Amino acid sequence: MAKIISIANQKGGVGKTTTAINLGAGLAVLEYKTLLIDADPQANATSGVGVDHKTVKTSIYECIIDGVNPKDIIIHTNTPNLDLIPAHIDLVGAEIEMIDHQNRERKMKLVLDKVKDDYDFIIIDCMPSLGLVTVNALTASDSVIIPVQCEYFALEGLGKLLNTIKIVQTRLNPQLEIEGILLTMYDMRLRLSNDVVDQVKTHFQKMVFNTIIQRNTKLGEAPSYGESIIMYDASSKGAINYLNLAREILQRNNLTKLNHLQRESL
Repeated sequence: MAKIISIANQKGGVGKTTTAINLGAGLAVLEYKTLLIDADPQANATSGVGVDHKTVKTSIYECIIDGVNPKDIIIHTNTPNLDLIPAHIDLVGAEIEMIDHQNRERKMKLVLDKVKDDYDFIIIDCMPSLGLVTVNALTASDSVIIPVQCEYFALEGLGKLLNTIKIVQTRLNPQLEIEGILLTMYDMRLRLSNDVVDQVKTHFQKMVFNTIIQRNTKLGEAPSYGESIIMYDASSKGAINYLNLAREILQRNNLTKLNHLQRESL
């Protein structure tokens, strides 16, 4: 059964989609079967793994609103072990359409229940808001990763997100945990970046991942080629950082390769 992890932050430009794509690819390269869910109407995670969102006919929107079976729309990507359920601009209207639905906060959970036995990990790229679709993702998830950029106002809005997570834990999903806070866009040459790292680690201590995602031009180039950083340039800092993040998550969850192979043999 898959561990479901949402990548969430209502603040835009923090490396949320970059993290969803490349963490998914990192886990896949380490031979864990991974499903990437694009739950953002901008569909950047969809195009970032080589799928033209303009050609997408059926997306996570139809699964949530119309009850389409997610197994029927899964797309295999160029990265071995990495599959995709794409997004479409129609997802913008999902929040309004779900308002009158019964159990509207659990729509995505019902969708993922149909596929979670087929994967080791499911990674959800949330939209940059704390609306109903993001609440759906958190309700369906086992844990959440919060990307925080190493820039001015890094902690802006983080309290609101943590409060939303606490509400979801209390009312909708008591099992939801914070997998960790991920520092992104780090430039060791800048005093500001180092100050932000110190500040976040002081405030959140063990909640912060040891892995830090460094600012890297290859990370910005890879999506334009429809590839993860690992497929685009496996020797780049970005690829090494995200592989390290995948390994750290495996260690935190006691999922060594030995355990994984033993699990497959059961």
